[in-house]
Amino acid sequence: MKLKQIFNSIVAVLFVFPLMGAFAQQAANSGSIEVITTFDYPGTGNATLPQKINERGDIVGEFIDSAGVTRGFVRFSNGSFSAPIVDPNDTVGFTEGRGINNSRTIAGDYVIADGTLHSFFLSGSTFTEYDVPGTVQTNLLSINEPGDFTGGFDPDGSGVFQAFIGHGGTITAFSVPGALSTFAYEINNNKKLTIGYFIDAAGILHGYYRDRDGALHFPIDPPGSVATVLFGVDNKNSVVGRYADAAGATHGLFFVPPDSFFTFDYPGSTFTSLNGINQRGNIVGRYVDAAGIAHGFIARVRGTPGANEAGKPATPLNLPSLAAPLRKSPSGWGGAMPER
Repeated sequence: MKLKQIFNSIVAVLFVFPLMGAFAQQAANSGSIEVITTFDYPGTGNATLPQKINERGDIVGEFIDSAGVTRGFVRFSNGSFSAPIVDPNDTVGFTEGRGINNSRTIAGDYVIADGTLHSFFLSGSTFTEYDVPGTVQTNLLSINEPGDFTGGFDPDGSGVFQAFIGHGGTITAFSVPGALSTFAYEINNNKKLTIGYFIDAAGILHGYYRDRDGALHFPIDPPGSVATVLFGVDNKNSVVGRYADAAGATHGLFFVPPDSFFTFDYPGSTFTSLNGINQRGNIVGRYVDAAGIAHGFIARVRGTPGANEAGKPATPLNLPSLAAPLRKSPSGWGGAMPER
């Protein structure tokens, strides 16, 4: 999987600012994000990649150790950490924590020896293995308070994923028309919005959202973006994610449909990702330091973004039909793993 090399290749920051109280305002009269604290999973050289935050302030994610082994974790609201989360069927050293709700039920994924991706729910110390029936690969990405969950599945092992929502025992699958793959990263508790990203025929990542009526709105791309991912959403339809620009920098993104957004860069860093947001407006994300190591942070949003050209939500792309799968074999995942 070469996960250590993947993260070492991320563009490094210029220098590191103090860890507490960092603040940035991206545009006048738009909005701002204030960093409350930073954190790392305990251990020398660990890269920390938080994913979601619940209403209690518990954070789920994964860390990558110096040997390139990936393990899930929970950072509890009191600042303590769980033991490493390892799915019992993980045979290659790759288990991720992807979603968490207020009952601390965790949704996550893991990889087995043949390179395929599978998923689990974890409640207390009990793992419940999960794959969408009849599929080769399943990637769980979130779980909300009513117990709805989202993710992506690969029906035939081609590496081409469809997004899905699980609700009351029913799976609803969907894809952005013409996309090579579509992933659903979260549905909010009131079910008004499902968000995520898709990969177009040229291999470019774009954000999208799906409304309560099932209509898909895409692409969501801030001006200057060459790749956009949407990760988290709250009940007010505030969305967080990230985008990359042509200069190689990656910026945190705060988006309110249909077309309002602002960006956030952790001070001194050229890689910032906003991955989860709860109903209190607390955000969890990460930045990368000069040594290429990822660190988690907790932040809060202040103000409201102004209107900008964040995308064309009502206009579908007219993409050509799929000519070849994005991933020719499950063993070829490498750096093309679903974004985190």
